[in-house]
Amino acid sequence: MKEFLLLLRGGDEGMAAAKSSPERYQKHMMKWKTWMENLGKQGKFIAGQPLAQGGSVISGGKKVVTDGPFVEGKEIVGGYLMIKARDLADAVELSKNCPIFEYDGIVEVREVEQLQV
Repeated sequence: MKEFLLLLRGGDEGMAAAKSSPERYQKHMMKWKTWMENLGKQGKFIAGQPLAQGGSVISGGKKVVTDGPFVEGKEIVGGYLMIKARDLADAVELSKNCPIFEYDGIVEVREVEQLQV
């Protein structure tokens, strides 16, 4: 099995709307819980967490620090999951059940390469 990082982007507008209704928000969060529990039962869930909205960006040789990230809402990484899958196609299939799609979110699937040191 290989490891994959799922970068969860966007869906913020839909989530904001869901939060205005406690019942709707709870129903959506149960979908996340169920999806991650199912991955766990298959032995494919490694870890995952939401990310806070604020942060800092450090860039360039001079290590300039700026507040951020400031990009379009649909491009902001709002969370991540680490999963195990046979290959990229398997990881993509597992990702298709992600509840973020309920709010037009995006899942970027990336294989984690093993460093050879």
